[in-house]
Amino acid sequence: MKATPKIKKAIIILLFLVFFVALNSSSAPKGIKSFFYQFSEPIQNIFWRSGNSISRFWEIVFQSQLLEKENEQLKSRVLGLLVENLRLKDLEQENQVLRGALELELEKEFKMKVAKIVGKDISQDSIVINKGSDDGLSEGFTVITEQKVLVGKISEAYERFSRVTLLSSKDDSLDVQIKDKEIDGLIKGGGGFKLSLELVPKEKEISEGDVVITSYLSGKYPQGLLVGIIKAIKKQDSELFQMAEIEPFFNLEQAETLLIITNLR
Repeated sequence: MKATPKIKKAIIILLFLVFFVALNSSSAPKGIKSFFYQFSEPIQNIFWRSGNSISRFWEIVFQSQLLEKENEQLKSRVLGLLVENLRLKDLEQENQVLRGALELELEKEFKMKVAKIVGKDISQDSIVINKGSDDGLSEGFTVITEQKVLVGKISEAYERFSRVTLLSSKDDSLDVQIKDKEIDGLIKGGGGFKLSLELVPKEKEISEGDVVITSYLSGKYPQGLLVGIIKAIKKQDSELFQMAEIEPFFNLEQAETLLIITNLR
């Protein structure tokens, strides 16, 4: 069986290496050694450079693995710091909201829990907050802002979050009164964050800019919560009642943290 060219080449290189090692370890005359060193220099350079390149290659691979591991550790630390930073910011926001509630002395009127808005459904006029039944919340709890502005009610309570139906929902209505005036009316949700004031007797004098608050007649919401401001009045001679367009005080785009009243339904 004839050896292939590759096998022959490998045998030649092997023999050369054996001879070169033997030459280095033997007591051959310096002249002979000098001749073979000079003759084999190009080949030795190839092996040296190849060996050096291979060594450098594995060194780079090893260093890359170390750098990759260090980068993963750094990423993990950065992620941990970001999570901690967000947690501290949430606590700071909650403390700020509670301080605002204390300034209005809301804690004397209500028992409250703080929650953060985590989602919204514009089509249903509802929002999702990050507190639920595990936090003592349940359906029917009233939701307000730290400025005592009425937001709506919890319509669904899950373990770790709740859905809040906003006051502007088409399914919602409540008795209200004009602040500083003995005038009662009914607020109805129009959907799309719109409110209207209805059932106000035509002879009652209401004006644009009047503030609307919840009435003691409501029953479903605590009295005296801020609802909105009269934006436009619609009055017809043929009608017994006048209507008004209400601009809600609650601004979803600016809201982040809310208060849930837990001692009243």
